[in-house]
Amino acid sequence: MRSKSRLGKRMMVQADGGTASFRFTTDDIPLRERTAAVRGMHERCTLAFQPEPMEPLSDQPVRVSITQWALPGLGIMSGILCGLRQHIRPERYAPTGADDVFLAVSTAGASAVGRTGDQVDVRDGDAFVATRGAKGFTVARPTQVRFVGLRFPVRALSPLVPDLDRSEIRVIPRGTAALELLRKYLGMIVEQGTLATSDLRRAAVTHVYDLAALTVGTTPEGAELARDRGVRAARLEAIKADVKGRVDDGDLSIAAVAARHGVTPRYVQKLFETDGTSFSEFMLGQRLANAYRMLTNPLHSNRSISDVAYGVGFNDLSYFNRTFRRRYGSTPSEIRHGC
Repeated sequence: MRSKSRLGKRMMVQADGGTASFRFTTDDIPLRERTAAVRGMHERCTLAFQPEPMEPLSDQPVRVSITQWALPGLGIMSGILCGLRQHIRPERYAPTGADDVFLAVSTAGASAVGRTGDQVDVRDGDAFVATRGAKGFTVARPTQVRFVGLRFPVRALSPLVPDLDRSEIRVIPRGTAALELLRKYLGMIVEQGTLATSDLRRAAVTHVYDLAALTVGTTPEGAELARDRGVRAARLEAIKADVKGRVDDGDLSIAAVAARHGVTPRYVQKLFETDGTSFSEFMLGQRLANAYRMLTNPLHSNRSISDVAYGVGFNDLSYFNRTFRRRYGSTPSEIRHGC
């Protein structure tokens, strides 16, 4: 009998924050055995949002390496697919018993999406949106595609997009402002893998709905609401990620960050104010946290306190010592020596 290891690595876990996830990869399976593994993949997923059936394409190398998350009212799948045709069942056969909206962003590679008599090409950086409808649709990925896909009920989008055409397969071209915000926001969710509390999970789902509505095209009233909720949240998370990635730059400023994101410094400050903090406080907290990690890591034991301070972005050693002690209740030297 074929061992379970030959059926592909898969795992359904309950993450620390309570977010259920499913992982599957064929990377450890011989090519000749991948077809059987892929055909049975969706049956072994116990999430509410199961992967739709996938059929290997003839004469094409097959690869699957995906992670799927189940949030309240939202399924997210991210990873790599290659040499596969995925059939999305019609509404009457849907495992959830209801119609769904599918919105997939191709971060690398191209796909062909088709319904009877209708096919569109989704190129590198594009996205497509479709519903199950009465006929379902098919996504073909003969070559490797890296993507992030969403699945959620039509009723979640209806208040913001009341005239959604369920018979249409729409392509959202790369570079569309709302699509770029959605892509970045999803990237942060995928990288984190979990959201710590149920409140954060519900908020993230609402923000994704808002950004999806803006991407698809909403009413003026819906756009105003979506911008107030989803766009602000997405911009704040993108700016926080930017600060974290450049926090060791001693010349990092709110003006420079605002310019990179195409907004004003005052807008950035207002985003942080809604989060109960300020740009300066957030940047200081990140620098102090990085310094703390370095001081407690034996790999950095040969670095002087001043070297650590300057290395995480401080320009003034006395200011570093003062704020560090205020934050952690001990001096950097005491923390290093475990006092």
